[in-house]
Amino acid sequence: MKKILFSLSLLASLNSYCQKKNDYTIQSVNFNTVKLTDNFWLPRIKINHTVTIPASFARCESTGRVKNFEMAAAKSGKFATTFPFDDTDIYKTIEGASYSISLFADKKLEAYVDTLIDKIAKAQEPDGYLYTPRTIDPFHPHAWSGKVRWEKERDNSHELYNSGHLYEAAVAHFYATGKKSLLNIALKNADLVCSVFGPNKLRVAPGHEIVEMGLVKLFRLTGKNEYLQTAKFFIEERGNHKYDAKSKDPWRSGSYWQDHKPVVDQDEAVGHAVRAGYLYSAVADVAALTGDEKLLTAIDRIWQNTVDKKLYVQGGIGAVAGGERFGDNYELPNATAYNETCAAIANVYWNQRMFLLHGDAKYIDVLEKSLYNGLISGVGLDGQSFFYSNAMQIKNNHSHTAKEGTRSGWFECSCCPTNVARLMPSIGGYVYAQSADNVFINLFVNSNTKLKVHNKDVSIIQHNNYPWDGGLKFIITPKSDLDFNLAIRIPGWAQNQVVPSTLYTFTSPSNKFFEVKVNGQPVQYSLNKGYAVINRTWQKHDVVEVTLPMEVRTIKANEKVKDDIGKVALQRGPLVYCAEWVDNDGKASNIILPTNTVFAKEHKSHLLNGVTVLTAKAPVIEISPHGTSIATVNKTVTAIPYYAWANRGKGEMIVWFPTAIKDVEIVTAEAVEVAVPK
Repeated sequence: MKKILFSLSLLASLNSYCQKKNDYTIQSVNFNTVKLTDNFWLPRIKINHTVTIPASFARCESTGRVKNFEMAAAKSGKFATTFPFDDTDIYKTIEGASYSISLFADKKLEAYVDTLIDKIAKAQEPDGYLYTPRTIDPFHPHAWSGKVRWEKERDNSHELYNSGHLYEAAVAHFYATGKKSLLNIALKNADLVCSVFGPNKLRVAPGHEIVEMGLVKLFRLTGKNEYLQTAKFFIEERGNHKYDAKSKDPWRSGSYWQDHKPVVDQDEAVGHAVRAGYLYSAVADVAALTGDEKLLTAIDRIWQNTVDKKLYVQGGIGAVAGGERFGDNYELPNATAYNETCAAIANVYWNQRMFLLHGDAKYIDVLEKSLYNGLISGVGLDGQSFFYSNAMQIKNNHSHTAKEGTRSGWFECSCCPTNVARLMPSIGGYVYAQSADNVFINLFVNSNTKLKVHNKDVSIIQHNNYPWDGGLKFIITPKSDLDFNLAIRIPGWAQNQVVPSTLYTFTSPSNKFFEVKVNGQPVQYSLNKGYAVINRTWQKHDVVEVTLPMEVRTIKANEKVKDDIGKVALQRGPLVYCAEWVDNDGKASNIILPTNTVFAKEHKSHLLNGVTVLTAKAPVIEISPHGTSIATVNKTVTAIPYYAWANRGKGEMIVWFPTAIKDVEIVTAEAVEVAVPK
């Protein structure tokens, strides 16, 4: 049983850590103890294993990323790729492969990972420093790296960012295989980092956060307090550097790095959205582990600002392409929306931690919205084509945005594909959680798991057809009769709430409500923090049934979101929908959806790997053959889940539909780029 082979020294450290009092009061049920059996996530996780991960490794080979480590080991050559953070694409893919090996035994993949780890080990310098852009040729390092170690860390060197992804990969690999080969490399590097940075040492706020999250994972594994304290130091060091506080330029003000003021004084999500999401995740970790109330208060404020004013309707964050960053409050444009896939992943990490802090379903509501919409839109159904940014609108009469409707197999900066590779196999770890007397069911995924409540075994089996159907069944089987609280999340969308704020609301309330039964009978429950909490003595094969209303709902945005005034979006269950050119006579931007539009639904098992489509009769703007007049014609319009768009070629797509014609824009023929259905 190599998956549980702890070394005696690590086990002793882990036991020491477990005696500490501070931590999340709620703990996730580990992903590798959750067996998925569903038709939505399991096929994606298998494609990730058989296609995405091998393709990522192959591209790391073909683009020179692996060669960089080989040259660093030889201390000879010229850095073969573009960015100093390209090392992390290998680390992230190793992390994903490790998670995946835990789910699907794969000796060939495991052996290949071992060869990469050997190359990484040989590239590491004797004191633990690991950074190929410098080690290959220390006298001519990468232009972003500075002449000496760490000199440009606050700006662009990404030395600590590389370390953070190394740590995350090392922990995943150790838990998956029991091998310490990558972990030893990470620990050696982390010891160096802790010896260099600190209150009486080199002071810097990492330019691209994630080292903080990685150090916390090493602390959890080893119990070594220096790792936690260094993570906390990096967080507390933010806001202590000189910038132009009055400048609106995020680079000049320091907000691009979230370094414009101390974290405890921050109250708004700002700057590069991926960096921010990783920082906020780490702040939650450190607040939980240290009991730091000021950090906790700050992260609560920042989260509220995000869901109040900076979250896209499909769960994306980071509105502005310049700097891949958050915009101002309510700045959520559609045609130029950025919504980086990595930012959606960071948003999942952050909201999971917020739930572990507070036990409130609203955080899982945001996580679910991001996971089912803004995140998996970033990877094609083939598992090897990707979006870096995730558009909210593509119009053929604007050629510069029409190009965004094409997925790519790789990018020069390819952080998103490799980030998807590591996130996908860990999905099972977001389904269940527990604390003391409470067992939480957060996501509705056909699965089974076993956990302990009061040191007694309890198994849970889920049966559903989510996200297409709202009928949920849970079979609860304790080894013997057992008292505990079963807390089943009732999504906000099933309680007339689009998001946990007034940023988006349904255009009209629903009179359909969720139902809860145990063994076929209505049961008493309390609704607490978004959970239907059932307290009873559970017996073998108790069956809990929850029915969620799966209506087609129209959404309107807060009037301060200027791009969405007079428009509606569509949602059914957790899924946000869009109209795509291929289903609507080659266009989508000409569709009008009056507020009284009635939709029909139909599940099409052979379309886009199986989706429920929405159809309605609605006005569509048509142009006369000679282009001299326009008219509206009632036609059947079709909408598909947002995550599935751009899998059938390039063309128009729209999420926010006008409810009426307010104006007409005339576009000359020379500016038109037409996509013809094949």
